[in-house]
Amino acid sequence: MRRVEATDALPVQLVGDQPTSENRTGDWRSQRPVIDAARCTGCLICWKYCPEACVTRTDKVPVILMDYCKGCAICAAECPRDCVAMQPEEAA
Repeated sequence: MRRVEATDALPVQLVGDQPTSENRTGDWRSQRPVIDAARCTGCLICWKYCPEACVTRTDKVPVILMDYCKGCAICAAECPRDCVAMQPEEAA
């Protein structure tokens, strides 16, 4: 890791050497998002707010890459049509 020096406004941060595509986060989550394709309008709000960038843009209904999803439920909370529901991981 390389060190990024702090300024008065920012703390010291460590930046990882591997690309985001190598940061699989989905093996420990307890809940997963499921998109209701019939209700989804394709507004991509879920894509915009996902902190892990695991929502993929498509022509209509976004796809969530579960290998990278940590189950934070931000996509479900931000969806204006309530198209994203969180389900227990074992139910998937």
